[in-house]
Amino acid sequence: MPEQIVGQSIPRVDARAKVTGEALYPGDFSMPGMLHAKILFAGRPHARILSIDTAEAERVPGVVAIFTAKDVPVNEYGLQTPDQPVLCGPGSAKPGADVVRWEGDQVALIVAETEEAAARARDLIRVEYQDLPVITDPLEAMKPDAYPLHPPRAPNPIHPELRTEGNWISHHQIRKGDVDAAWAQCDVIVEAEYRLPSQEHAFLQPEAGLAYIDEEGRVTVIVAGQWTWEDQRQIAHALDIPPEQIRVVYPAIGGAFGGREDMSVQIVLALAAWRLRRPVKIVWTREESIIGHGKRHPVWARCKWGATRDGKLVAAEVRVVADGGAYCYTTNKVMGNLTVTCTGPYEIPNVKVDVDAYYTNNPPSAAMRGFGAPQGIFLAETQMNKLAEALEMDPVELRVRNLLREGSLTAMGTPIPGGVNLLEVVERCAAAAGWTKTDAGWRRPELPQPSGPVRRGIGFAAGFKNVGFSFGYQENCWVKVELRGKGEIEEAVVYIGSAEVGQGAHTVITQMAAEALGIPVERVRLVPSDTATSPGSSGSASASRTTFMAGNAVRGAAAAALEKWRAEERPAVAEYTYLAPKTTQFEPETGYGTPNFAYGYVAEAVEVEVDTETGQIRIPRVVCADDVGKAVNPQLVEGQIEGGVVMGLGWATVENFIVRQGQVLTDRLSTYLIPTALDIPGRVESLLVERPDPRGPWGARGMGEMPFIPAAPALIAAVRDATGVWFHEFPLTPERVWRGLRR
Repeated sequence: MPEQIVGQSIPRVDARAKVTGEALYPGDFSMPGMLHAKILFAGRPHARILSIDTAEAERVPGVVAIFTAKDVPVNEYGLQTPDQPVLCGPGSAKPGADVVRWEGDQVALIVAETEEAAARARDLIRVEYQDLPVITDPLEAMKPDAYPLHPPRAPNPIHPELRTEGNWISHHQIRKGDVDAAWAQCDVIVEAEYRLPSQEHAFLQPEAGLAYIDEEGRVTVIVAGQWTWEDQRQIAHALDIPPEQIRVVYPAIGGAFGGREDMSVQIVLALAAWRLRRPVKIVWTREESIIGHGKRHPVWARCKWGATRDGKLVAAEVRVVADGGAYCYTTNKVMGNLTVTCTGPYEIPNVKVDVDAYYTNNPPSAAMRGFGAPQGIFLAETQMNKLAEALEMDPVELRVRNLLREGSLTAMGTPIPGGVNLLEVVERCAAAAGWTKTDAGWRRPELPQPSGPVRRGIGFAAGFKNVGFSFGYQENCWVKVELRGKGEIEEAVVYIGSAEVGQGAHTVITQMAAEALGIPVERVRLVPSDTATSPGSSGSASASRTTFMAGNAVRGAAAAALEKWRAEERPAVAEYTYLAPKTTQFEPETGYGTPNFAYGYVAEAVEVEVDTETGQIRIPRVVCADDVGKAVNPQLVEGQIEGGVVMGLGWATVENFIVRQGQVLTDRLSTYLIPTALDIPGRVESLLVERPDPRGPWGARGMGEMPFIPAAPALIAAVRDATGVWFHEFPLTPERVWRGLRR
């Protein structure tokens, strides 16, 4: 029996292939007879297409075909609701498909013998537009007389909460206790308005793919995504062919962060290969990538929170209006998570929350690391830090007095799932960051101040977020295990659909399979991310779910395969689908329900140095404590913490995504800045807290999103500590800080 494998920092199973260049990403594939494609984007935020003239483009030598809206059998798609045309323009049966609603809408697909010919032809297509009113602020989109950006739609049978009138996408609310009466019980009340920004995913690998007809006649798409089976479903729907005639394969993927949950090139590639019966390849430029995929949801919010003099929370009222952008994508679900998290990981007897999202002509708002929790936790934690200041109480002490514990009722009126470890997470983070615990409670460190214009400060924030899909969706994950050999297991082949998007999922799945089967890691071979080899869905690489869901599925399949092996079956083959505990939707009036079956917990302390003459922020140190349940691979967990911290602080400081009148102005990495080696914290201290989740495999709980979530509010609090100024809008670019200090 090998030594325990779960808990060991073994090298990544894909490490050698990636560092030697052997690993193939979607843009690396080529085939004989391959064609090249380019996409004509709308280039304007809102207009009706009156005509498309492709005659001159078709005469370019090497052009094979140009596809427009009339060529798409079912010209619609969407992860939650099919509100987006595959190609915009006249000639399709989809109502409203002749309207572009954001500059990244796709108008035509040009296929040619060379990439150069396709690009030249794209620039010769003549489109006649009739410009329509542009709405870029959700507060304008919500007005009764606002121009409707989408035609009326039939009720959505899968997601009836997606309303069909006007520009409204979704609404969620919570009514717990009596907020209006509770204000009289409060000794301190803090109120504020906030504007939280968008964020670009900026994954290393831009969108790319290759489509062809495989040996079994299937339209095969090699692409980067997060959920092969969902990609397959949407492609099949748009082409109006059975799903089994579509094959989706994920090779190496250069990052995702939620940005690959929604379609980009999948459907148009499949369309071209299906119609032309030749391989077709596309690779987007960085500018096309930034313009052409969704972003983090920007939100406006107003918050009012109250507490007693001894630091007990009494009431919280939160109003949020979010910018859903041109199409729904996963906005209704993101807003659900924001609703769950916007009152923080605290027990509050009186809660009133209203969260709405509206269509605009900005880029679609999409899934991004944290999925609504970064916005919700920012509101909650900034309000907590303001309450602590108003009460003249330490911010850690205030949190400790109000944290959710085992059996505590959430804002949704139901007990939080078991395995709650918020207190230890908060206290371990605080102690490591320099807080001291006295008889009177926790006390923050006093940082020595340098001479000159630089001021130092420290801020604290905590958070929680769901693990797995929510709101009544039956979470599931399919795995097949095949054991080969004679006297002993010589090889275990594990078939699973889970995507490896850079987070190390395939490594931990391999470790968990080896552990469950009692064999060395070297004997496990993973066959992942191909709808042809994984006939059951393993779900998306999102919601911090992969380790939790795949681990439970692997354990089930391994146990069944071992039983057959012991019965002398050779090979021993078993399939297993893990079904997570059931969840419920919000009760419409009260928000009552059990939206999630598990959560992850995190706390973060951020130290800053602010140059009061230039507004420049430097971050010498971050302490991040995460309850991971069980670290299957501790080194990978630390990598996730460091990456999440840097990404969260990038959102808070340097990533300034600018859209004006629906036009993206920061469409390249020279204008949209992400943290470099000179911007990241001088030191990130990762604290792995391991309190087993009672339902997690080996006690593991998901954590990939958690380190991101409290970074922004902790930084804002640190800047307040250093300068005495609260910032209600970010990123805190040097100019914004400089102006804020002078106000």
